[in-house]
Formats: sequence, structure tokens, C-alpha cells
Amino acid sequence: MLSCILGEMPKLSGEVKLCGSTAYVSQSPWIQSGKIQDNILFGKEMDKDRYERVLDACSLKKDLEILPHGDQTVIGERGINLSGGQKQRIQIARALYQDADIFLFDDPFSAVDAHTGSHLFKECLLRLLASKTVIYVTHQVEFLPAADLILVMKEGKIAQAGKYQEILETGKEFMELISAHKDALSALDSISLTELETSSSDKKIENNKTQDNKSSEEANPNIPKGQLVTEEEREKGKVGFWVYWKYITLAYKGTLVPLVLLAQICFQVLQIASNYWMAWAAPVSEDTPPPVSSMVLIYVFVALALGSSLFILARALLLVTAGYKTATILFEKMHLSIFRAPMSFFDSTPSGRILNRASTDQSEVDTSIPYQIGTYAFTIIQLLGIIAVMSQVAWQVFVVFVPMIGLCLWYQRYYIETARELARLVGVCKAPIIQHFAESLTGSTTIRSFGKEPGFKGRNGRLMDDFSRPKFHNAAAMEWLCFRLDVISSLTFAFSLVFLVIIPAGVIDPGLAGLAVTYGLNLNMLQAWVVWNLCNLENKIISVERILQYTSIPSEPPLSTQKDLALNHSWPAHGEIVLDNLQVRYAPQLPFVLRGLSCTFPGGMKTGIVGRTGSGKSTLIQALFRIVDPTVGRILIDNVDICTIGLHDLRSRLSIIPQDPTMFEGTIRNNLDPLEEYTDAQIWEALDCCQLGDEIRKKELKLDSPVTENGENWSVGQRQLVCLGRVILKKSKILVLDEATASVDTATDNLIQKTLRQQFSDSTVITIAHRITSVLDSDMVLLLDNGLAVEHDRPGKLLEDKSSLFSQLVLEYTTRSV
Repeated sequence: MLSCILGEMPKLSGEVKLCGSTAYVSQSPWIQSGKIQDNILFGKEMDKDRYERVLDACSLKKDLEILPHGDQTVIGERGINLSGGQKQRIQIARALYQDADIFLFDDPFSAVDAHTGSHLFKECLLRLLASKTVIYVTHQVEFLPAADLILVMKEGKIAQAGKYQEILETGKEFMELISAHKDALSALDSISLTELETSSSDKKIENNKTQDNKSSEEANPNIPKGQLVTEEEREKGKVGFWVYWKYITLAYKGTLVPLVLLAQICFQVLQIASNYWMAWAAPVSEDTPPPVSSMVLIYVFVALALGSSLFILARALLLVTAGYKTATILFEKMHLSIFRAPMSFFDSTPSGRILNRASTDQSEVDTSIPYQIGTYAFTIIQLLGIIAVMSQVAWQVFVVFVPMIGLCLWYQRYYIETARELARLVGVCKAPIIQHFAESLTGSTTIRSFGKEPGFKGRNGRLMDDFSRPKFHNAAAMEWLCFRLDVISSLTFAFSLVFLVIIPAGVIDPGLAGLAVTYGLNLNMLQAWVVWNLCNLENKIISVERILQYTSIPSEPPLSTQKDLALNHSWPAHGEIVLDNLQVRYAPQLPFVLRGLSCTFPGGMKTGIVGRTGSGKSTLIQALFRIVDPTVGRILIDNVDICTIGLHDLRSRLSIIPQDPTMFEGTIRNNLDPLEEYTDAQIWEALDCCQLGDEIRKKELKLDSPVTENGENWSVGQRQLVCLGRVILKKSKILVLDEATASVDTATDNLIQKTLRQQFSDSTVITIAHRITSVLDSDMVLLLDNGLAVEHDRPGKLLEDKSSLFSQLVLEYTTRSV
């Protein structure tokens, strides 16, 4: 419905009227790469008072204090270095700062904890937007009593409409939603008091230990803290000889190179021989008898021409083979290096840089560079051949040609210093265009809803100008060089002709003089051609230089190790997880996110992890899967240090439903069972367990129903359920739920929780959730704050202590829900 209001869907009938400007907050946060401040301002001028009010309302000030550069911190692509809650609050802040007439919020509070959600609702919707038109879509019914009008949607229609109390009394659809929410809340009262007496080996974590393990950034505030996204690496100065050597020796260890050169030398010898034959055997005049008969002259010439053709064919085939093989090897090396790169590489490298190398630079390697290197080598051989002939028939013309060679080389050195850097700048300036284009496509709905199309078109134009400037100057510099080389060539050839005319008769044979003029013209052109090719080659070879940078990216740890061979196939049998003084950060220049975490998740038990957004919950999960390796400390699973085993053996034994659910282009079947390991019956059973079976059965193609790129034709909630179906099929001993049900309604959440309890009754389940009801039935609860384990005990034990942070979190949730 929100898409229809914004005009993002084709209208079949009816009418939508919007009276005023709009601001839109999407369900999946869309964040631009750039500074946090720029994301909030979104093209508007800075109004300091309004900006501060928006930061307060969105609870962003504390987060900005933690970040190394405050609101000047550069966000990675798609907000990769922010938590889901932080991205959502920046999105809300962007909408509030625009001061629009109509605000559209699509499930704005699902990604934040109970306290933050309550604060956002009161400060943003009820206070700052009190006089505005606000439409908010939510499955969190606790936010509905304050609404002036509630629409209950069912199967694409409005099932009920009215105020909270009115629709509560008049229809069953809304009553079902409220009842499910009340059932979830009743879990708070059902926690048995006997739990309070249950022995717990995992008492509250002593803060003394964690305080001692705080990061070095806190101990020494003078240590500079860097940005996650860095400037693109660009070589400077002369292209190293190793780049050329690496290129020509990559295919078949360079064995084809001498064969290519030999074919060119043979071709050149035969070419010279055919020209020399015609100059010698052809009669100078009708009165002079020819040295050989006409038939002999023709036969010899044809034989030489055929030989030349065969050698040039061999040269072309060898060159294409070597070029194709080299391009393939370079691409495969880059491809492997990128796919084996650690996640930190993708956090700090925008996709535009990768795409630029894989498209523009790879295209140069595929098509231009083999031809360029071949042409340069062939021109050199041709030039040497002509010099050899000229030294025999008319060595006198070198009096003119030698100074010309020196002048051309001087121009080449003068030109290449600038042209080389311009070519590198062209490569660097193209990546931001690709990135901005991809980013604009992803956020097109948000951009249009804010009316920011002109701003983004202008930004695209400026990026194109930034790219066109070095591109134009590079082309202009080449024209500058070509003009001077052509002038020098023309003058040299003119002086050579004058020289041949004025020398006394009999010094040079007339036939050979004609040959000298022909070769003199070629020599003149070839000298300029060699210089031009040398310059152009150095510009093009920069693409190889840039690809080679991406073939040496530091790799992730190995997929398998020797220890994997000794690893039991049933590992992990118990699923016990021990965190020992765990400290984690995303890059050496960034502050620690986890600051000395020590606790144990008992095998076969359910542990809920709660905490404010940005407290380190998702980072802990990334460390468990070794998406980011511990800087200090270790993680043990069934007494095995996960850093000592291969990534494949670790990750294949764990399952996760991530915070940002991922679906791949293809079909439902492909997404649930990509390796085709399960039967249709097992897949349908998993779909029924995750409450998607009925939805899929309604579709004509059933399990072969299409999934578009990123699963855009499925809602975020449905994508999360598909991820749930994957883990149900896999049935791992350790399961991680990272906000697994954040985007589904309470009734569906209750059913999913019941399914998980049944399907994973013997597994270790770690649940990160902002819905308190999702972790209340856990055996243990871990509360994180600022990367530290503040509380870790049974829920009943923590609730007994009214001063505990967990008790306050539950109280906040229940108060908000009453």
C-alpha cells in the first residue's frame, strides 16, 4: 500500500492523491556510502538546532560518541559498519530532518530494542511529528493505541478501519493480532519461581575482569582512529618492469613469446626479401634487359608472399592464444582472490572498485593489451629490419634520421610522465560512477519519495565530469604527441628526399634508390609509430597493474587444515561454546567492538542475547562464524579452538538465520536446497514448519516459483522465513538466530518459536532478539552493553533482581505493551 501511495507500483484502477511533500522510511534500511551527517541531511542545508533535535529524538547521540569520528564517520557500502538498529535510526533521522508534510514508515521499529523503539515512537511520531500526517506500517500492536486511525490489512484489502477500541470490539482480524500479542506477554508471568533456586554455574559476569580487558583505545585516547573505507590504492611513477614481465610470462611460462617473435622476424625477412627481389630483378627501363625472366620473377615473388602470409597467420594465432590464456589466468586469479578475501575487504572496498577492475580493466586485458604489446614488438622488429636494409642501400640518409630519433624519444619521455598518471586517474575515477549508479538503483524508491532526483542526477553528472576530465586530458595529451611526431616525420622525410636528389649520380643504384625512398617513408612513419605505441602501451598496461593488485589480496584463513582430518565427523556433539576474553574489531585502525567477553553457552541449551542496538550482539555472531577473527582471546566449541580448524569445517557445522535475510535469484527450491540434497517431501515439511507452506502452494509453480535478484519479489518477513526453512532442513547442532523474526507479526513469531523448540530441542540455540518474549523461554540470557557482558544468568534469576538491566528491559517492554 505504501508503494502505491508513493507511485512505485502500476495502477490498474482508482486514484491516489498526495497533498504535500513526502518522506519515506523503508523496511530494509537504505544507507548511502558516505558520512553519517550527509545521510541525515540528504541534500538539505545544515540547521544546527533542528539537526540536534533530530539526533536526540532518534537516540543517535550516544552512538555518535562511540564512533571514531562522530557524525563525520564514513559509512561503508550499504551501511556495512553499522548495526541494523543504527541504520534504521539514521533512516528515521533522515526523514525527520526533511520536514515533509507526509511521513510514511514501513515497519520502523522492528530492528531496534524495546527501549529504543519506545523512545523513537514517543519522541519522533508523537512529539516531533505531532502536527504531521504519519502513516506507519507495523506488526507491533503495542504502538497502535496512539493512532488516530488503524487499518487492518488482509489479502490485499482493508479488513477493518477505525480507532483502536472501535475495531477491537467490531471484528475478529484485529482481535487475533491482539490475542497473539497478549499470549506472548503471558510468558512473562509463566516463568516459574523454582528457576530462582536452580543452580547456575554461569553467574553474573564480574565486571572487574572485563574492565581490565578494555581495549587499548580507551587506555590511550591519543591513538588515532581511522575510517573503515579508505581511498582507492593508486600506483605512482613509472610502471614497474615486473608488471610487463608478469604479463608476458603468465601464459605457458612465456614459452609462446619467442615463437611469436620468431614468426614476426621470419615474416619481416620475407617481406624485405620480396621487396629487395623486386628492386633487383625488375628492369630499370625498357632498354635494360632483365636479370631473370618474367615467370621466374613472378614465381619467386609469389613464393615469398605466401611464406609471409603463413608466418603472419602463425603470428596472429600464437598472439591470440597467448593473450587469451593470459587474460583468463588473470581473471581467474583475481576472481579467486576476491572470493577468498576476508569480509573486512568488502567492508572497506565499495563494489564499484571491484566491478571497475572486473569490467573495464579486464576488457583492456582481453582485447587491447595483447594487440598493443604485439604491435609494439612487431613495429620494433620491422624498424630494425628497415634500418638493416637502409644501412646497405642508402646509409647516408641516417644523417637526417638519427637526430629525428633522438627528438622523438625526448618527446616520448616528456609525454609519458603526465599520460601515465592520467591513465591511472581514469581508472580510479570510474569506480565512483559505478558505485553511485548501483546505489541509486537500490534506493530509487527512497530517492523519489523525497523528491531528490535532481540532486542525484547532479551528483551523477559531477562524477561523470570527474571521470571525463582525466579522460579528455589523456586523449588531448595523445593528440599533442601525435601532432608533434607527425610534424617531425614529415620534415624528416622531406629532407631525406632532398638529400637523395642532390647526391651525385652513380653513388646509389637507381633501383635501390627507389627502394630507399620506399623504406625511408616506412622508416619515418615507423619511428613515430614506435614512440606512439610505447606510450599507449604504458597507458594500457596500467589495467594489468590494477588487476594484479586484486590478485594479491590477503586471503581468509584456509578452508581446511590438517586438524580437520582429526576432527570427528559428529563434531560438535554437545554444542558447548566457550568465549575466553574475546576482543574483536573490524580493522586495525578501528576501536574494539567486543572488549573482553568471557562466558559459556552450555551445550543443548537455549541462550538469548539482548542489549541495546550497537552493543556488539551481531559482532559476536560474526566472530562465531569467523567472518571476523578475534583480535585477542578465543572461542571454543566442544573444546576445539575454532581458529585452529578450516573455515569450511566450521561454517558447515553451524546454521544461522541472519539479520538481513538473503535470497538468491532462481527458485524457491534452489534457495532452500542449493546443493540438491533433500527430497521435495522434506522441503515441503520444512516450509510447513516455517509457516510458508500455504503461501507457496497458492502459487502456480509451487517450489519452482521464481525469486528475483535479492528476493525483491518477496517481503522481508517471507525472506526471513525462507532462511528459517534452510536451517530446519540442515538441522545443525548449533543454531544462531539473529533477529530471525523481527519482520513477522507476533502470531507468526509465536508459531516459529514453537517450531524451533520442537525441531532443535537437543541443539544449542543462540537467539538475538529485540522482542523480549523471544528470549524469555531461553535457559540463559546474556545481556551485552558496549561490547561487555554485563549480565549472564537464567531469566528468572535476573528478573528477581529488580535493579538488573534485564529486569529494566522487560519492564520497558511490558509497560510499552500495556
